[in-house]
Amino acid sequence: MLFPARTSLLAALAVPAAFFAVSASNAMAATPTLDRIRDSGTVHVAYREDSIPFSYLDGTKPVGYTIDICSRLIDSLRTSLKRPDLKVQYVPVTAATRMDVVASGKADMECGSTNNSPDRREKVAFTIPHYITKGRMLVKANSGIQQWEDLNGKTVVAARGSTNAELARKLNESGMTMRVVDANDLRSAFAMLADGRANAFAGDDILLSGMRATSKNPADYAVAGKTQLVSSYAIMLSKQDPEFKKMIDQSMTRLIVDGEVPKLYKKWFQQPIPPNGVNLEVPMSYLLRDSFNTPTDSAGN
Repeated sequence: MLFPARTSLLAALAVPAAFFAVSASNAMAATPTLDRIRDSGTVHVAYREDSIPFSYLDGTKPVGYTIDICSRLIDSLRTSLKRPDLKVQYVPVTAATRMDVVASGKADMECGSTNNSPDRREKVAFTIPHYITKGRMLVKANSGIQQWEDLNGKTVVAARGSTNAELARKLNESGMTMRVVDANDLRSAFAMLADGRANAFAGDDILLSGMRATSKNPADYAVAGKTQLVSSYAIMLSKQDPEFKKMIDQSMTRLIVDGEVPKLYKKWFQQPIPPNGVNLEVPMSYLLRDSFNTPTDSAGN
């Protein structure tokens, strides 16, 4: 299980001015990412089109909890670089393409619903977590499926490139007999469950809840199964640019400590959200609340 590491809140708050201030020298620091942003006048943001409520399309506009957080981080970049004219270019990604887009420099940050896992940290970097989730499954409410063991001989779908696809296959390695198939994205996976091509949709509980809540008949579906993994979502950055990551970490910490991220949590998880005014009614977990008390980019393995 992945849990944010614990640090001292006193240490995080003892010297806020020194920790949060972006000096003139830092503002002008030469890093590959900042150079690219300066040269283009644009911040390239990778986003998911169906990760409700983190990053998704409302019509043609990317919206969501993580999108809002990234917007505030970009405002910090505008201030530190003295470039109020910085534009944002959104780059659509899927679970399967998101890491390559960031690692190759096609996007400066990925603002979606990506787990900070050990294998991913070998290729990319992550800032401070903004959500903690659990791996479970979505099933038809009348299916009688309650536990993973009920899926022996049945079909399970997951988004290609997701942690949950890997976890489902590991269950088979432990003796289960599920047929695990990959879908291109979350909506495609949900469609397979809805039309009966799959008996269960393996995914992170909050994303499954988002799919359920925004479906035509939410009561037809239920989140089930024992938790397979507890992990943290964080904004993904290039591993090759530690100075840029440092700037983002400082800004992210300030947003959390100043209460901005908790306010955004209430907006996206406890109030009606677009496009249909659905309220997910998901209170903040004690794990996430605890992590906000002690912001850190460290993650357990």
